[in-house]
Amino acid sequence: MQFPTPLLRGTLVKRYKRFLADVTLENGDEITAHVANSGSMLGLKEPGMEVWLSLSDNPKRKLKYSWELVRHGDGLVGINTMHPNKLVAEAIEDGTITELSGYDGLRREVKYGKNSRIDILLTSESRPDCYVEIKSVTLRRDSEAEFPDAVTARGAKHLVEMTDMVAGGARAVMVYLVQREDCAAFSIADDIDPTYAANLTKALSKGVEAICYVCRLTPEKITVEHTIPIEH
Repeated sequence: MQFPTPLLRGTLVKRYKRFLADVTLENGDEITAHVANSGSMLGLKEPGMEVWLSLSDNPKRKLKYSWELVRHGDGLVGINTMHPNKLVAEAIEDGTITELSGYDGLRREVKYGKNSRIDILLTSESRPDCYVEIKSVTLRRDSEAEFPDAVTARGAKHLVEMTDMVAGGARAVMVYLVQREDCAAFSIADDIDPTYAANLTKALSKGVEAICYVCRLTPEKITVEHTIPIEH
């Protein structure tokens, strides 16, 4: 995924009200940016961090800046949770995510279950439909990526509905997309959300699958790179 316009570098002043961040740009201007991330962003929201913003030319937007990346250690982390669905769709279509290859059709944001939408629905005339739920991962502790970074009742609900899809004869796959490059493995943060961890364990025992991929990030683009193991 290529950023449509060059990102602007700045310094984080503070993140607040979950969806807002004050940033000082390189030219000294202090602006307020939209934060497309409902999680806690643990370890990624400290004042003084280097951040990268996109600038929208949409006149209807209240906030024209969006927070895209933050530097953590030697690497960049993608914090915009609006991108993973597009990133995974691109990676399926170009064959990077081999576990999801071999389907004829790919549709996004399809209604299913009890008033929910699946991130991606893969279809084929020769095999069952595949329901793909995507989670953006930014938390790193030790050398492992972890999800979630806050309690996610919505995520637990999705696991139940995906289990129902498997029971009905479909395939269901959780894709954990790590928007950073410095993780050797992935695990569930059961200390942060034990309910989500228990629901995932149950879903896996009922046939739901889980895979994890990491991204390569630059101020110009984000691409899905390779899989890393999931530690149970």
